[in-house]
Amino acid sequence: MASTRTHLAPSPRPRETWSGRIGFILATAGFSVGLGNVWRFPWLAGENGGGAFLIVYVAFAILIGIPLMTAEIALGRRAQRSPIAGMARLTGSARSPWNVIGWLGVLTAILITSFYVMVIAWVAAYFAMIVGGGGGPGETPEQTRAAFDAFVARPLPVFGYSALIIALMAFVASRGVTRGIERYAKFLMPLLVVILLVLTVRALTLPGAGEGLRWYLTPDFSRLTPSAYMDALGQAFFSIGIGMAGAFGLGSYLDRDRSDVPGNAALVVGFDTAIAVVAGLVLFPALFAFGMDPDQGAGLLFVTMTALFEQMPGGTVFGAAFFFLMLIAGFTSQVALFEIFVASVVDSLGTTRRRAVLVCAAGAFLIGIPIVLSMGPWSGVQLLGLNFFDLVNTVTGEYMLAASGLLLALYVAAKWGWRGFRDEANRGAGVVRVTALWKPLVRFAIPAAVALVLLGGLFPLLFG
Repeated sequence: MASTRTHLAPSPRPRETWSGRIGFILATAGFSVGLGNVWRFPWLAGENGGGAFLIVYVAFAILIGIPLMTAEIALGRRAQRSPIAGMARLTGSARSPWNVIGWLGVLTAILITSFYVMVIAWVAAYFAMIVGGGGGPGETPEQTRAAFDAFVARPLPVFGYSALIIALMAFVASRGVTRGIERYAKFLMPLLVVILLVLTVRALTLPGAGEGLRWYLTPDFSRLTPSAYMDALGQAFFSIGIGMAGAFGLGSYLDRDRSDVPGNAALVVGFDTAIAVVAGLVLFPALFAFGMDPDQGAGLLFVTMTALFEQMPGGTVFGAAFFFLMLIAGFTSQVALFEIFVASVVDSLGTTRRRAVLVCAAGAFLIGIPIVLSMGPWSGVQLLGLNFFDLVNTVTGEYMLAASGLLLALYVAAKWGWRGFRDEANRGAGVVRVTALWKPLVRFAIPAAVALVLLGGLFPLLFG
């Protein structure tokens, strides 16, 4: 087992730090809270036992999400570097096999960016459509489906909105940590909460909303099948954002002596979970009130909800608020990843932040080109039976995130060691501390659980 007193080479330059705890928590919560909190979690809960699924999900978030988030933030804080350079600094060698944690995390984040920016562009386009035209693209799910398919098949408007999103991310990143991502997180995340609460009140006061509320929250333990437990485990893992180097990179800006890693991790995971749960209070009461079937993914956002707002009194206002909410959730997640790219270029190449921002912005646009085209002119170009969008989405979501998370869990358990993890995480900790109760989780349960998530993705691929 590795020594807990590993010597770290001094950092070659002073590193910017967060101005305070609130800024770090809101920026990291912004990274964790994304579109999946709205378009996947509530549907999984409703389909897998409602309140019973929520209980299982919260248990996994506490027992697995908080320790893994604590570990990743603590590694970043200890390294005081971005993921690639940070892992090399922690291992003391540029050739250590454990350095693949940084490389795989950043590569996963890059591939996710290739399609996530496109989806944010779709959200921005629908927000502009509702605000500018006073309505959506159709009144029924069939009409909105046809309109959505037609929109995503036209690459030029999507490229335009994608370029706008990337330009905004570059602007935020160019201002640094405290004047950039922290400042905007302090404004956008409270705004997200306010909009979500307003939409919740509106949804719960619709006639017939109670049926959707019962479908979503009534515990039905008979529906907790093994696949439901796997869904809860996978969603808890992916929603928090483990495995894409975000928490590592954001943690690297923490002051080692004046930051509460376990407490911050618990608050971030709690915030992420609460947003996901409350999102269901918006979706399902409204869907059932208008007799619409629950859905998930892009179909929920751009087809079902769009048609719903066309029928809802005051739907233009509430539709605009909903898509602006989604725009905030997507943008805050992506801008955090963009900061990790910028920091990685700065740390690895020794260039300036301004140049790194330009390189990363150009790269983000270029890698998105085949993804955008795969929805239209290149839709017939397929690998393994999937277009580029579905392929990258599947590879990152089913395999790379889980593989990266598993490597992180194994590093903490086998290389860093229990005492090294505990001592670093508890440095500056407050009420929430890493105690002996965490030991069996960190050493055995969490690596096994993440391995199950990975095997769950690999099993259909290997055995059909």
